[in-house]
Amino acid sequence: MSIKGFHILFIIFSTLLALGVGLWCVWVDLTVGEPVYLAGAIGSFACALALLVYGVLFYRKMKRLRLIT
Repeated sequence: MSIKGFHILFIIFSTLLALGVGLWCVWVDLTVGEPVYLAGAIGSFACALALLVYGVLFYRKMKRLRLIT
């Protein structure tokens, strides 16, 4: 696997992890009611969105440079 392929795979797994942590924080906030978990959920979802945008931009750039077929 090339470093570009690993990079894309790492971004995908990081995005999924951020979404999972965000969902976990929402679940804990609903059961416990601590506002810190809601802040954690918002931060995790923001990170997941940023990683998604970064991943799409990286993939487009690699396609444009013809480094990924």
